[in-house]
Amino acid sequence: MSSSKKTSVLFVCLGNICRSPTADGVFQKLVNEAGLTESIEVDSAGTSSWHIGSPPDRRTIQAAKTRNYSLDHLRGRQVMTEDFAAFDYILAMDADNLHELETLKPVNYQGHLGLFLDFSTQQTYREVPDPYHGGESGFNLVLDLVEDACHGLLTHISKK
Repeated sequence: MSSSKKTSVLFVCLGNICRSPTADGVFQKLVNEAGLTESIEVDSAGTSSWHIGSPPDRRTIQAAKTRNYSLDHLRGRQVMTEDFAAFDYILAMDADNLHELETLKPVNYQGHLGLFLDFSTQQTYREVPDPYHGGESGFNLVLDLVEDACHGLLTHISKK
């Protein structure tokens, strides 16, 4: 990656209404606080088309607000093949979505495609669990995991 080019990060889950917008909001706040908005671009998408144009799930928005993250401006979109040309890091929340991304990945993609929690310091979870069908505790767990992995990702990118 050239130092004059922004480093771009795309977070991906299934519907782009719970996990990936949470990662988008948390990472964007960390990037802003680090003064790196001119160097790092952040976005999120889903592998499904179910929620294109929809805001994040209300429970996701509420959980994020309790920790001072704003997700209100985000809208769901579906990942596209063109994203592989636009993003240096494409990070899946779980193995199923990683598999979907691997089927879309062009053979010449030179960026990092992998699991988001590979940047986490915790060793209990390898995937960010989908909180959609659960209760409030699931959304808080997502935030805990995402905050940890976002710090690890920012440290990784900053060292490059």
